[in-house]
Amino acid sequence: MHGKLLPLAGLYLVQGLPYGLQSGLLPVLLRAGGLSLTRVGLAKVLYTPWLLKLAWAPLVDAQGSVRAWLTRSTAGLGLVCGLLAGLPPPGAGQAGLPAAVAGLLLLLNLGAAVQDVALDALAVQLLEPAELGPGNTVQVVAYKLGAALAGGALLALQPTLSWPQLFLLLAATYWLAAALAWVAPALRRLPQPAPSKQRPHTAHLLRDVLAVPGTLWTAGFVLTYKLGEQGASSLFPLLLLDHGVSAPELGLWNGVGAVVCSIAGSSLGGTLLAKHWELLPLLRSVLRLRLGGLACQTALVFHLDTLGASMGPGTILRGSALLSLCLQHFLGGLVTTVTFTGMMRCSQLAPRALQATHYSLLATLELLGKLLLGALAGGLADGLGPHPCFFLLLILSALPVLYLGLAPSTFL
Repeated sequence: MHGKLLPLAGLYLVQGLPYGLQSGLLPVLLRAGGLSLTRVGLAKVLYTPWLLKLAWAPLVDAQGSVRAWLTRSTAGLGLVCGLLAGLPPPGAGQAGLPAAVAGLLLLLNLGAAVQDVALDALAVQLLEPAELGPGNTVQVVAYKLGAALAGGALLALQPTLSWPQLFLLLAATYWLAAALAWVAPALRRLPQPAPSKQRPHTAHLLRDVLAVPGTLWTAGFVLTYKLGEQGASSLFPLLLLDHGVSAPELGLWNGVGAVVCSIAGSSLGGTLLAKHWELLPLLRSVLRLRLGGLACQTALVFHLDTLGASMGPGTILRGSALLSLCLQHFLGGLVTTVTFTGMMRCSQLAPRALQATHYSLLATLELLGKLLLGALAGGLADGLGPHPCFFLLLILSALPVLYLGLAPSTFL
């Protein structure tokens, strides 16, 4: 099994780099430059290519090998990073995100989304049912480690690591990963797909994908299970920044520290699944714990604006707020690993010629659910105020717990 998990780990790690760069570093730079919470949230439009994965997922299913798609897309990411190294960073004496940087970041997301389709198809085909727990742990942990390296670690090292040095390093990393995708024995042993002479009709393709057992319920769950959590994780660090927590300290706690906790949660999820815990009862328990953690974070938001509340160094309020970031990331990592295992279990029920498209549909809906509240949370906070916004997020976090009662046997 290690021969399968090691190349998956390396490729999922580099896949997390663009997300970490734009979710960890970019919002703090823009907010520190004076942009409103609404404009910071709207920068998430750069993730749009991830929502269009279904446009090319059928091509990955039908045209060429997974190894070729992985190699070409990963090498292309290295080229884009090389171009970004020659541009000034966001916030360098500018009021917003420069158009050239935004365009290349959009292209970076496009390449990463193509790589994601091929890599997920590889994992669905490569892993046996008994390997799904460890395999999805590797997927989530490696992806979030890549996000931490490109987001939190960069923010903490910002005074010593220049923008060109960062992107030249990322370019070299992508080119090494492209070489790994080409030579990894596990990828070379995958059977070559039979060439398709005719592209399937879109309506027929969608019908066949939705006909896979458990697809409709799983699609509804992955669209909603992160709504409250993602909105809170996007907004809470910015509120702490407004109340005096420094950007380097946020980079340490909300970047490196939070991702370490997320990795620990993901690892625990894979361990529990490998010990034959039932997926649905485990998911229900973790969602309830996450709801309790968000309730505590909501209480902290209310307390921040009370008379006499202090966020100074060494205060209990400051420590509680920073620790709540880590707790929510720990529970979020656990929820994500268990959910991705259910998604992959559902996709393995699809015919081999549909697996990339099927998993891409579920992954696209999962990302759409995360981006929806991540992008709107700033606008809700600006319009309603932080207190009503967090109360709404708390209600949204309760919906997936109720939805689990409708789960089909496919998700068990």
